[in-house]
Amino acid sequence: MARSGLGSRREIERWIAAGRISVNGQTAVLGQQLQGGEQVHLDGRRIDYQAASAGGAEQTLAYHKPTGEITSRKDPEGRRSVFDALPRLKGRRWISVGRLDINTSGLLLLTTDGELAHRLMHPRHAMSRDYAVRLLGEPTAAQLESLRRGIELEDGPARFESIQRVGGSGKNVWYQVRLREGRNREVRRMFDALGLTVSRLMRVAYGPIQLGKLRRGESRSLSSKESNALYAAVALAHE
Repeated sequence: MARSGLGSRREIERWIAAGRISVNGQTAVLGQQLQGGEQVHLDGRRIDYQAASAGGAEQTLAYHKPTGEITSRKDPEGRRSVFDALPRLKGRRWISVGRLDINTSGLLLLTTDGELAHRLMHPRHAMSRDYAVRLLGEPTAAQLESLRRGIELEDGPARFESIQRVGGSGKNVWYQVRLREGRNREVRRMFDALGLTVSRLMRVAYGPIQLGKLRRGESRSLSSKESNALYAAVALAHE
């Protein structure tokens, strides 16, 4: 059974096993073939399936998101979406692995594998996220220590696993930080909580995948070595 543009095979199999998909009013079973025209529902909601297999291996991209782009598919304000720049798919769709806010640039992973995306974002796997941060001014030693030990935000404590000065001076001081969760605007909020202003923020790595020299607005397929490392990081078999 293939789902048209609404997720990966692994997701579909998981939903079928959980009894969440029905065909013509009957609970679907793994391996069931569709001829076309069936009434297919997920959790009681009609969805559009196609009989032909989506085919092909799962794909994962690294994309260098520029500032000014959103990570939602649709926007009432008509702003440009990261999905506008991605290769078109037939019978499947790109799933964003987490989000970057409109003012943050850098590495965004996108995949057709729903289970991979789910695991990469799940707190249980604690995937590392590395950011290059430009600050307006130099933090004190006490402020840096607070960021390492942890500070209290409105949605709970937060800390950087590492924070390292990498260059600049005055109003152009650069740090590289690492954390292992993906709360909304967490990096900016941590600095803001200590009275430090982030003037530029770029994600440079997600787990084992590096942004490298990928240009803004461009994407690339992961190499076999990168894909293997990404799947291994979340204990998922790589087909």
